[in-house]
Amino acid sequence: MTARPAPDWLTAWEYAHRGLHGAGVPENSLAAAEGAIARGMGIECDIQRSADDHPMVFHDWDLARLTGEVGVTSDLAAAALEELRLLGTDQRPVKLATFLDLVACQVPLLIEIKSMPGYDVGWTCASVAWLLDSYKGAVAVMSFDPCVPEWFAENAPRITRGLVGTDSYENGFEGVWRTPEAIDAAKPDFLAIDVRDLHRPETAAWRAQGRPLLTWTVRSPETRATGLALADALIAEGEGLA
Repeated sequence: MTARPAPDWLTAWEYAHRGLHGAGVPENSLAAAEGAIARGMGIECDIQRSADDHPMVFHDWDLARLTGEVGVTSDLAAAALEELRLLGTDQRPVKLATFLDLVACQVPLLIEIKSMPGYDVGWTCASVAWLLDSYKGAVAVMSFDPCVPEWFAENAPRITRGLVGTDSYENGFEGVWRTPEAIDAAKPDFLAIDVRDLHRPETAAWRAQGRPLLTWTVRSPETRATGLALADALIAEGEGLA
């Protein structure tokens, strides 16, 4: 089966990891999105699912690191999550629908759908796909879980889809991106690979086929140099930004 071409915009941008965040501007917040737009960067963001099945722009499975609250993210309804404050600021977790309204097609979006082994990620995929059906901007979905791009290949094939990979970060999906079975099932339009793993032969083989390779998380001048040499687009933050 011949791979379909990925959209040109995918590798024409640099992406702010979880938005352009820093002191006083929390990750995955509306303020971080506004900062990325102002800087002329694409945005990478994360999706968790609320108890009432809304996709929320939020990274963690639990609330403590980002809100100081005790609890599991998916145990709260969207309205309850929206009442929390992010990292002691006036920013709050928001629904993906709200995030899309703010971005309003101004810059491309990479939407990482969070998953874990045994998690019913299909419900999250369906809720994200429903929102993206009417969104006209440049957008792609991606995940460490190959079930996510596989779901989109089968159910929403017009949406650009990617497989996120790592061998260095423990999340239950280490090394999965390198298995032919995962690639065959996921049918990804692109890979987004941990910058620490770009030297693996599989990344060179992927690029040799003329297929897009993104890399994360670029956080230093050294990892930026590695990404520029070995990948087609960077997902960066902090000192890794240009």
